[in-house]
Amino acid sequence: MPETKLKPDVFQAIADPTRREILLLLSDHEMPIAAITRQFTISRTAVNKHLNVLSEAGLVSKQKSGRETRYTLRPDSLLEVKQWLSFFDQYWNEKLAALKDFVESDL
Repeated sequence: MPETKLKPDVFQAIADPTRREILLLLSDHEMPIAAITRQFTISRTAVNKHLNVLSEAGLVSKQKSGRETRYTLRPDSLLEVKQWLSFFDQYWNEKLAALKDFVESDL
């Protein structure tokens, strides 16, 4: 039976701190791999592997431009993370409301 390779999900892709930092770098503008690599102490090969995971998860897109490959953030792919995290807003809201009540109460 042939082994099927699963597409990395967004949560797995952002689990790594280096990949999260790459997403932050790409949040302002597209960048070539050489410029991304200069921001890290790891090899270009390691950065390329991180970019491939991000690309397979749909978090970045890549486009060849001459001899270089340029990467762009695809923020819409983070919608799944935003939706999941929004569930937990209720807990933050409850804690903030309790803090507000405590601070405003007469002690």
